[in-house]
Amino acid sequence: MNTLRLIVAVFGLALLAPAGSAQSIDELKEMNPEERREYVQGLSDEQRQALREEQRARWEAMSEEERNATRRQMNEQRQAEREAMRQKWESMSEEEREVARAEREAQREQRRETWNNMSDEQKAAAREQMRERRDHTRGQRQKKRDRKPPQQ
Repeated sequence: MNTLRLIVAVFGLALLAPAGSAQSIDELKEMNPEERREYVQGLSDEQRQALREEQRARWEAMSEEERNATRRQMNEQRQAEREAMRQKWESMSEEEREVARAEREAQREQRRETWNNMSDEQKAAAREQMRERRDHTRGQRQKKRDRKPPQQ
């Protein structure tokens, strides 16, 4: 899910990037996930917030047909990426899978360590951010359900 959020954020940022920016849309699309993550993390909080607001405004300005086309495209891309990941996993030897599992566990441990080193105030702020994200997602799902005509 985090990968999907990153992809959506990067493509959203790519659409909003000014013409004279260091990264063109094509360059962002060609970046691997780590490079995109570094680029996005290199932006200030204000820049990221401004880009999100601009992207949201563009999304809201789209017709329902454009939104549906974008959703279909993102869904197709997500399915293709999942299939590629599945094929990669299936082609790995058991030793390679163990290395991948160990790397994933190391990432989890790093997140745990980061959390444990946070102050109570930082943890409260992080919880609030997670709550806001969760509530926003729930609100979007509710809006989607409200828009659907009742099935008979």
